[in-house]
Amino acid sequence: MSSISKTKEEKCYNSTFNLVDREDELDFYCDVFASGRALMSCGHAVTPSSLTNWCLWLLEEGESNFVCALPGCDIIWPYEEVCKMALLTPEEKEYFGQTMALNAMKHHFDYKLCPGCSSSVVRKDVSNLSVCCSWCSKEKDRTYEFCWQCLKEWKGPRPRSDRCDNVGCSNETLQILKNCEDIIFESVNNVSGCPCIRACPTCGVLVEHNKKECKNIVCPTCKKEFCFVCLKLTSECAGKRGMHFGPCADGMVAPRQTSIPTWQKQ
Repeated sequence: MSSISKTKEEKCYNSTFNLVDREDELDFYCDVFASGRALMSCGHAVTPSSLTNWCLWLLEEGESNFVCALPGCDIIWPYEEVCKMALLTPEEKEYFGQTMALNAMKHHFDYKLCPGCSSSVVRKDVSNLSVCCSWCSKEKDRTYEFCWQCLKEWKGPRPRSDRCDNVGCSNETLQILKNCEDIIFESVNNVSGCPCIRACPTCGVLVEHNKKECKNIVCPTCKKEFCFVCLKLTSECAGKRGMHFGPCADGMVAPRQTSIPTWQKQ
């Protein structure tokens, strides 16, 4: 699947579209497109080029839905509306459709590409690094298993949750959590011994605090807000005290994580 870059040739609406005398509200690159403006279903004015660029950015960020970019507007545009209003070319439609499907799969399933045949394999047991590829097993006429961590053919006893017996197989994420420096907050008082990198307690993605602002942070992947100090969701940490710039309600700093939380997606 080839990638599609930011649109270079401008697209323009014709007389079949209902045009409005409004600014292009998605022109974040200040390209000042010459096309007339038309309204999306959420009521915001766009040009086909600015809409294409915004939707491409969403896809590159791993999104599978097209959400309006304007603050306070969380309307999701249907794919059919995006195709029409962005004047997508056949090539763009193919890329959009394939990338949406791939991003949705990444979001809903724990999968990787098999190192033997490059087909998508879903891991059913998140506590076991040994995963069987049914296609390779059929082709090789034997059970073919690979390591979810190092992506090499499995070596050693199974099941295991830490590593296989391949040389160099290790969990780099856990090494980062183990060896990262402690953070020195600029705005949070009376908190010490907190690592500067945490695994999101909801989805397990690594998140680094910028040392500024309060101790709460929003995970860029699952969008959950949690306390960087105690690793509880913000609502559970703050309680009635609402101490966003001081110690947590129980006064504790969560220790360095030695395992990665698994996202139980709904």
